[in-house]
Amino acid sequence: MPRFTTSDGLSLHYTDEGEGRPVLCLAGLTRNGTDFSYLAPHLPGVRLIRMDYRGRGQSEYASDPMTYNILREGEDAIELLDHLGLARATIIGTSRGGLISMALSVTHPDRLQAVVLNDIGPVVDPKGLERIMEYVGKTPPFPDLDAAAQALASGHAHDFPGVPVSRWREQAEFMWEDAPGAGLVLRYDPKLRDALIGQAGVGEAPNLWDLFDGLKDIPLAAIRGANSDLLTAETLERMQGRHPGLIAATVPDRGHVPFLDETEALEAIHTLLEQSL
Repeated sequence: MPRFTTSDGLSLHYTDEGEGRPVLCLAGLTRNGTDFSYLAPHLPGVRLIRMDYRGRGQSEYASDPMTYNILREGEDAIELLDHLGLARATIIGTSRGGLISMALSVTHPDRLQAVVLNDIGPVVDPKGLERIMEYVGKTPPFPDLDAAAQALASGHAHDFPGVPVSRWREQAEFMWEDAPGAGLVLRYDPKLRDALIGQAGVGEAPNLWDLFDGLKDIPLAAIRGANSDLLTAETLERMQGRHPGLIAATVPDRGHVPFLDETEALEAIHTLLEQSL
């Protein structure tokens, strides 16, 4: 099991598969490297690296949950590149991973060959944030993964129409673990919720447009789910205005977040990879 140790002593899990240009995948807030399971088969000729953030997936939980923050997680990503001896990488950032990518464009722009933002931008719709806070850190209210899959299919029938229960069953397994005798448990540290609440009450929030502008000289693609409650069409249009080279794609019948195996998402990713060699 590949692991590396961060500068503050945490053991983090990652996977490193394939050969070619390095592509580092950074997952959503509560997710892990399995977020990219549907994308992986569509990236031949790529060295695909997936990191489980601290406190997520198979990585070690932090004793101080306040280190579950975008800047520290960005430093972890850079330390993984250092561990692997990679000077630069293309980053595919889903949601939280996209925010980390924007932060890295300011702190470590020389390490970014290109960036894909998956359903995230410099304006995060409050409706989406409210929905996320409804479940972060809470024990899943389902008796098993099959019940969870049915609940996901029902709950996402409007924003992900036509997605079969079989895929939601896979998603349920990515997100939760069926612990014998204990029901479903989270695949991340529930104290992540405490970190989000604590950080929201400390200081003024950074201007995400300033972070986004750090990408102005970096090849960039942005993918939006047409039914997203986190990234609006208006924000994507503003992003295009501030980054004229932006490759923009909207995926129909998808909310937050696209699976990245959709035709529109793959076209945007492949175009970016070709243009940023």
